[in-house]
Amino acid sequence: MGETKDTHVVEIPVEQEHHLHPKNVLCSMTSNMIEAIEDHPLTEISESPGHLLLLKLWQREEELFAKRIAHKETRMDTIKAELFQLSSFFFIFHGFFLTLLFTSWARAQKEAQQAHHSVCHKWWLPSMLSLCSSLVFVVLVQVKVHRYWKVWGELQRERSDGRAVTRCIQELRMKGASFDLSKEPNSGKRMKSSSVEIKWGPFTWCSKNLLTISLVCFTGFMFPASKLVLCGF
Repeated sequence: MGETKDTHVVEIPVEQEHHLHPKNVLCSMTSNMIEAIEDHPLTEISESPGHLLLLKLWQREEELFAKRIAHKETRMDTIKAELFQLSSFFFIFHGFFLTLLFTSWARAQKEAQQAHHSVCHKWWLPSMLSLCSSLVFVVLVQVKVHRYWKVWGELQRERSDGRAVTRCIQELRMKGASFDLSKEPNSGKRMKSSSVEIKWGPFTWCSKNLLTISLVCFTGFMFPASKLVLCGF
């Protein structure tokens, strides 16, 4: 009698070796990268003419805001230099005026004993000269101060609008084609409320015009200085 033997064949899987091949790994990585690039928002923007045009327009507007901001900052520095020069001329003028006034009084004292009385009688003439000259300097300084804060307000608005455009550009780059094309940069409400606070704040007004107030106070102090020098009290 013949005996039958059962033979079991063990199949060795070859798919694992196939999957671990470097070429297959490289192909899978390349395909994943291609899919990621296709799904990237910038790719969606490049494929959408409307979004691409909007991105270019906002980038151009952002560059213009940067140029205007730099120009206004330079203008503010120029105005500050002019204010420093006017203030220096103001104090130099009064120093020269007091020196000349004291020299004329000393010369009159040496000429005659009654000269002191005659000079004292006309003390208001140099005082009026000092007052008129000081008011000219004060008006010039106030014009420069007003111009400085006007440029400062324009600079704040330019910075706020520039930040709004930058935020919109970032949002467009993140969302891609899903970005709403009807959206516009808006930052007017916050600036409007802040401008009202600045306009009606007495303390803010005094701090903005501190230089002019100081010059006016010094002018009022210098008006009786002629009488003090010429009359001796």
